[in-house]
Amino acid sequence: MSKTNWKPGTLIYPLPAVLVSCGDAQQRNIFTVAWTGTICTNPPMCYISVRKERHSHSIISNTGEFVINLTTRELARAVDWCGVRSGRDFDKFEQMQLTAAKGEKVDAPVIVESPLNIECKVREIKELGSHDMFIADVVNIQADEQFINPQTGKFDLERAQLIAYSHGQYYELGKRIGKFGWSVEKNGKANRKDKRTQKSKRKY
Repeated sequence: MSKTNWKPGTLIYPLPAVLVSCGDAQQRNIFTVAWTGTICTNPPMCYISVRKERHSHSIISNTGEFVINLTTRELARAVDWCGVRSGRDFDKFEQMQLTAAKGEKVDAPVIVESPLNIECKVREIKELGSHDMFIADVVNIQADEQFINPQTGKFDLERAQLIAYSHGQYYELGKRIGKFGWSVEKNGKANRKDKRTQKSKRKY
């Protein structure tokens, strides 16, 4: 296997393609973000990285709130459109026919059509260069009830048909190939089988 060296760059893919909503009753906006992720479990914390020149940068800086809205196949066009159009020129909720509802713990609007809305309050803003990182506490989550399993109470993200972003392209998440801990379970079963075989051989 041969490899070539490239200059440093942002090539950690795939990434979530989310719609971030922000603002309040007087001013609201949606913009598309791929630079986002989880940074802590307890307390639950996440981040988004935003260019200073983006319209939503000043809105979030002033309000200290935003909502990360997970996106689906049906929202794919809105994801792309909200990423290439500015909220200075358009009401993106109106243009994309998306429904805004007030957050439970924040004044920023949630996108009703999204299967999962993560309400966030900014804890810290780190100036990094091309982007500023908004480090935030997750203060509430709204989940679409149609994706909640009535037997287990768990949220079934697979049925939501989430999408991801990779190197300039959008992808619908595909076939599940395993679950957390499956490698240990598989090896455990194999080890138990090997032990039974060894015991069987000792009998003869």
